[in-house]
Amino acid sequence: MVKHLRVDREEKYEIVEKWFLKDLEMIDGKDADADNPYFDMHFHKVYNLEAYSCASKYTFARTLNKLNEMYLKKDLKIVNFDDTYLNDDSIWSSNNRDCLVLMRICFYASNLLCLSLCPLS
Repeated sequence: MVKHLRVDREEKYEIVEKWFLKDLEMIDGKDADADNPYFDMHFHKVYNLEAYSCASKYTFARTLNKLNEMYLKKDLKIVNFDDTYLNDDSIWSSNNRDCLVLMRICFYASNLLCLSLCPLS
């Protein structure tokens, strides 16, 4: 875990704590349906963390999952995350996720507009 410090015009990063991936038992996103940056990492004790944003929380979880698959191949539990955004095989996961999410919202909005314009008889 890194602490960000700004001293005058200089930015510094201080390592506060280190963990080993092999000791990570579970990542809990707290609520898959809400847009929040909070999550828990379960080691020998539970650490409550806050990411910069919800998108960075998902990026962090995807990165840990990939590292686990590449090096440890252990069963890493990732709970309370939306699988659509967590898995790389999804159409919505790419390097430009914000645009794809916006595209998805526009798609749903256009469907609602079309449905509202259809006659009911």
